[in-house]
Amino acid sequence: MKVKIVNQSKHELPAYSTELSAGMDIRANLEEPVVMKHLERKLIPTGLFIELPKGFEAQIRPRSGMALKRGISLLNSPGTIDADYRGEVGIILINLSGEDVVIEDGERICQMIISKHETITWEHVNSLDETDRGAGGFGHTGNR
Repeated sequence: MKVKIVNQSKHELPAYSTELSAGMDIRANLEEPVVMKHLERKLIPTGLFIELPKGFEAQIRPRSGMALKRGISLLNSPGTIDADYRGEVGIILINLSGEDVVIEDGERICQMIISKHETITWEHVNSLDETDRGAGGFGHTGNR
């Protein structure tokens, strides 16, 4: 599948790190480094603009290495970029570590996965089919 992209950043296009990677790495596009304090959140620009086909979304997900090594994650995760959005892709980072973290220009800050989705219509009914589980949820199966 081909997806149209405008790259106004100083960096390469999003890319898969390995042959079987599901997500493409997205880089920060910064004029100067960004210092993030404990529990601070920042919107980090990427310089990227995309045009997805109808029926697809881009999911923005944290990078596991940043989370484990530096305590950086994403808010609103996974984030969704809809097919009709044409603005700059911005990434909402949060610093969950106990110390200041510096985000550098060109640093890989998240992953993007392109996924197909369905558009549904609701069918209003008065009851639902029964199942063995029923309404059980939120830990109803215990600790097995």
